Amino acid sequence: MNRRTFLRGSLAASALGLVVSAGLLTPRLLLADETRAAAFEAKSLDEALKAMAATPEESAEISIEAPDTAANGASVRVTAVSKLPSTSEISFIVENNPLPLAATFVLGEGVEPTSSVVLKFGKTSNVIVLVKAGDKIYSAKKTVNVTTGGCA
Repeated sequence: MNRRTFLRGSLAASALGLVVSAGLLTPRLLLADETRAAAFEAKSLDEALKAMAATPEESAEISIEAPDTAANGASVRVTAVSKLPSTSEISFIVENNPLPLAATFVLGEGVEPTSSVVLKFGKTSNVIVLVKAGDKIYSAKKTVNVTTGGCA
């Protein structure tokens, strides 16, 4: 590395640090807001739904692909597909886990409303998918039987 490249990089890093510390640039996409943080810290399904201010309505327009029986609860692939127009968020909840809300995806405009995750199941449980479409929240659920739990 030559001296000129090093000095340019140092100057750029210092300037960026100054801008961030002054609060002019914040990594908002990396920080969950308080509502989402409370939902992820909830210890039950009811607490998570309350923190999300969600009263979901069941919908046949949401499909969940997950195994009926998982040999190992430490790694269970779950895919959700929404056919609801204006889908903007997809959340995955494992009802019987110590912290039920496992993931939330915020979708941009024009993004196909499909999300796939690998989840841990402590024991046999319903996986619940919540979809925000417009101003409403919809849900679908599927039971996954687990032979060996994956949560401690």
